[in-house]
Amino acid sequence: MSTTPTPSDAAEPDPQAPALRILAGHPTPEELAALVVVLAARQAPDAAAPLSVRSPWSDPARRLVGPSGWRGSALPR
Repeated sequence: MSTTPTPSDAAEPDPQAPALRILAGHPTPEELAALVVVLAARQAPDAAAPLSVRSPWSDPARRLVGPSGWRGSALPR
């Protein structure tokens, strides 16, 4: 029986292996937590907010159209 890893074994990650390894320095638990949060945020899928389409009736630029549009926009209501 051979002990060399086969290509199918190499593709499977070891569940006991650490996902993050510090190579130098002595980070505090707070620094490690901050690093994990940043890395997790980078891997999270972007949840892009849906673009809201403004109705032409509620568009504030509509009030500026016509004669004295700019002048009327400065007057108090």
